[in-house]
Amino acid sequence: MGLKRTIIAIKWFPSHVINLLTLRLRKINCGKRLSTHGTLFVRGTGTITIGENVSITSCRETNPIGGDVKTILFAKNNATITIGDNTGISNSALVAVDSIAIGNNVLIGGNCKIYDNDFHSLDFNERMGTVDLGVKHAPVVIKDGAFIGAHTIVLKGVTIGERSIVGAGSVVARSIPDYEIWAGNPAKFIKKVE
Repeated sequence: MGLKRTIIAIKWFPSHVINLLTLRLRKINCGKRLSTHGTLFVRGTGTITIGENVSITSCRETNPIGGDVKTILFAKNNATITIGDNTGISNSALVAVDSIAIGNNVLIGGNCKIYDNDFHSLDFNERMGTVDLGVKHAPVVIKDGAFIGAHTIVLKGVTIGERSIVGAGSVVARSIPDYEIWAGNPAKFIKKVE
């Protein structure tokens, strides 16, 4: 093993061990062969389930496309985040107050944001008060085989169809059918997947 590979292995090992301990302490269900690179940011009292053979990057050393962003898994209160088998996530944020369900064989590019809620009320008084009662939320579903390009934002209530592709830098505010390519802000239909 060359010196460069040795240094990367030494840097990788402690964060992977810390991630496994964090996931175990938080009682997060993980399948076999979870691979992590960089330290994950895991918060909330909701339920997080990670499938088998999942790869999660949370550092710039192994995937510079996400920049300095760490992967965030935040499931608030009774929310759920489910990540299917053979899925890869790079330096992305998943924030759920309801649910985010990611299927099998999904790729989520660097610095993507997946939010199932608006975070703040549209009502000024609620937004500036201590209680935010008017925050809208709806489940996000990403079906099997979907590919989400880097720097994409997926908003509440969206379903991304089976084997569909979302172009880099898109803002997805409405659902995408199976086997379609969408891109832009807001994301629009480009063509069918061949």
